[in-house]
Amino acid sequence: MDSTNRLSAIGMALALAGVAAQSQAQTTIDVNPGDAWIGYMNVFEIPQHGGGYVFGSGWGTADLCATWAGSVLTLSPNTIGDPDPFWYTPSGGPGSVGNKIMDANMYVETTGTYVNEMLTFQGRVLSNTLVGKVDANGNGWSSVAFIKDFAADYSSFTQVTMALSPGDFSISLFTSANPGHHIQYGFETIGPDVWITDVAPYGNIEVTAVPEPASLVAIGLGLMLLRRRRL
Repeated sequence: MDSTNRLSAIGMALALAGVAAQSQAQTTIDVNPGDAWIGYMNVFEIPQHGGGYVFGSGWGTADLCATWAGSVLTLSPNTIGDPDPFWYTPSGGPGSVGNKIMDANMYVETTGTYVNEMLTFQGRVLSNTLVGKVDANGNGWSSVAFIKDFAADYSSFTQVTMALSPGDFSISLFTSANPGHHIQYGFETIGPDVWITDVAPYGNIEVTAVPEPASLVAIGLGLMLLRRRRL
């Protein structure tokens, strides 16, 4: 193939790739309190006790300490009201120290909905006063936004994550072509359990949707009118 034909072939390949990219389905999902949020908790030993896996089970989202107030989601350290030493050292009560690492997953799950497309999950972190804190054992918390794409039998998955830092976040994953796969998107917060009366000093994370452009315009107009009135 001479150089002219080679360039022509490359140009055609790029053109076809461009057409494919333009025709690729894309969906963007915002943080929405109206979605069907569910919870799952994985429990581990603290690192000082080896860090081994203990159990996992479905939990209510409020039990994850993930609660809605209007359009704002608040993620807090997990609390367990059981005084058993299984959960706390020396036992549960004010001033006790968490004896387990709680892996709290709050998410929406769909099956066969987002197939062979670019899926984006986005939101706005209003504040994060949780990450960076540690308990008396030196164990702290992390929290991420995620998209997970599970095989039909949940035997494997791919994922993307992003740490929840103040400001907007946006993550994208090209989903499987298998119509039986399961998509999960949401938040994962990992850290030690805390007695309920001791939670406040450790802070929390507040998340909401990215404002629509129209909302931003309305806010801008409101500020302009307020400025004019003051003048």
